Amino acid sequence: MARMHSRDKGKSGSSKPIKAIPSWAPYKGKEVEKLIIKYGKEGKSASEIGTLLRDKYGINSVKAVTKKKVTTILRENKLASELPEDLLALIRKLVAVKAHFEKNRQDMTCKHGVELTSSKVRRLVKYYQK
Repeated sequence: MARMHSRDKGKSGSSKPIKAIPSWAPYKGKEVEKLIIKYGKEGKSASEIGTLLRDKYGINSVKAVTKKKVTTILRENKLASELPEDLLALIRKLVAVKAHFEKNRQDMTCKHGVELTSSKVRRLVKYYQK
């Protein structure tokens, strides 16, 4: 299947993590939940928390250890943001591109970028409204 706004076909760059918890896993479920809550209170997003847990603590799959997703744990403790993370990132990008376009009205490549990004935002909003 082709990419959204290009002709490239592309291939997936990652593989699914192993479902089984390795015997050498340094943390148990409740400890991981406490770490997630700690980083959630610091204002980290779900993807930032996942990256931190993977790189700093050696936890490759939160779902395998806790039987819940990071966003589920954050929601249970009322730490999740109201908007989904992917939509929030696209809106931030759209604001930045629009600000650039306001300063540089002759930049037609930027105008095209604004159109593509706003199209992605509309598509995601429609998805989340279902």
